[in-house]
Amino acid sequence: MKFGIFHVQVALSLGLLLGCSGGDEGDGPIVPPPPAPAEYADKHMPPGWWGDAQKLEEGRKLFVGEANPDVNCASCHGKDGKPVKAGATDFRNPERMKLYSDSVWFWRISEGVPNTKMKGWKSKLSDDDRWKLVLFERSFGLSGKMWSVETNQWIDAGAK
Repeated sequence: MKFGIFHVQVALSLGLLLGCSGGDEGDGPIVPPPPAPAEYADKHMPPGWWGDAQKLEEGRKLFVGEANPDVNCASCHGKDGKPVKAGATDFRNPERMKLYSDSVWFWRISEGVPNTKMKGWKSKLSDDDRWKLVLFERSFGLSGKMWSVETNQWIDAGAK
């Protein structure tokens, strides 16, 4: 069966609508995620956490399944942020990850991502634990960065 450019464009568009990337998201176009809904839009990393090494380590333990046997983000996203399952976000890509504000990231961890295998974790993790995951996950592609509420973008952690 032959596929023309139209078929490829339709397949890519359908994949984007469904939240799929066809594997390592480095292969797909980089598009911003939708904004966080109202109940998450004003949620931000707790004060003082961006530079907290203990919280970062607690986030790592959650991410790899050491701290909570029901949660193992690394089983899809890989221990180093490189996806091991098709469709999982590649956290190592700074161009993609800088499009996710801390509130969007928290929302996606909390509620999941519709039409993907990413389920919500708010029933299994406290707010603090979900923030620890945001803290750890950003270390793959945005190490040394923090979300600035004032400028609405990622900035150098030492700049504030």
